[in-house]
Amino acid sequence: MTREIQKNIALEREDHSGKLFGNYDEYAKIINEKFQTKMLLRNGEIVLLGEESKVSKAEAMLYEMIRVLENQGDLTTQRVKYIADLFAEGNGNEAKSLMDGTVLINAAGKPIKPKTLGQKQYLGNIEENDLTFGIGPAGTGKTYLAVVMAAKAFKNEEVKRIILVRPAVEAGESLGFLPGDLKDKVDPYLRPLYDSLFDVMGVDKFQRLQEREIIEVAPLAYMRGRTLDNAFIILDEAQNTTIPQMKMFLTRIGYGSKAVVTGDVTQIDLPRGQVSGLNHAVGILKDIEGIGFSHLTYRDVVRHPLVQNIINAYEQNSQKKTD
Repeated sequence: MTREIQKNIALEREDHSGKLFGNYDEYAKIINEKFQTKMLLRNGEIVLLGEESKVSKAEAMLYEMIRVLENQGDLTTQRVKYIADLFAEGNGNEAKSLMDGTVLINAAGKPIKPKTLGQKQYLGNIEENDLTFGIGPAGTGKTYLAVVMAAKAFKNEEVKRIILVRPAVEAGESLGFLPGDLKDKVDPYLRPLYDSLFDVMGVDKFQRLQEREIIEVAPLAYMRGRTLDNAFIILDEAQNTTIPQMKMFLTRIGYGSKAVVTGDVTQIDLPRGQVSGLNHAVGILKDIEGIGFSHLTYRDVVRHPLVQNIINAYEQNSQKKTD
């Protein structure tokens, strides 16, 4: 027979009560639904009512939410749902570990930390391996976190250059119709890389380093015939490489270099029937020591909560078709 209990949680700061409940009690509803508890605010304390084991998990989650507030100043619906899932699954310690250790401070002075366990494992793979594949849907931070690790390696003088490349496969023949020289034509396809660098380093520092050719952002075709020593190299949108292009890129890696290959295998823009170089590489390189693989999922999405639901719906639809 389950035992019903009441747990009172005293709050050190008055403003925490509103932030813990969320707008229109949204966070309280998430907690109550996940743990089958009743969460109330009474005399400046949060009161939890429900089965003992579930109240204990909800209580532990609330203390973690307070810790997030104290460290980051705010909560999001997505973050609360993710923390709730972890505590409900008995992974509360892993949730707590996400707050430990700042990877880097961005240009705005804010600490950059992994937001999900998948992101944490991805960062660990980049740290430990000379070549890492980060594979997952849009919004999981694949490119951004790779740029963060590149900036960190450069700051720590582990590499002398940062090189970011992307296949311009989406451009095709339409490149000729775009205005400007070749740089102007391919820049739109490299925009996500610029955006990540601007956030991490700041526009001024990025431009100074780019002028000194310490940072290079270029189409994949520019890598042919080169050997890239003492560099942190990122290949983004790798699902749109062909097998020869992927082989060409991977064989550019020189001494003292580290490479990260990112891609989303559900968004391949190659002509029908052409095999993705990313899919092929994962298949033949998976057992080679020194290469790390991180497979991020919809649970690692850190964009608008709708993005997570959309990706999950598409994944479920694909599984139905396969079955």
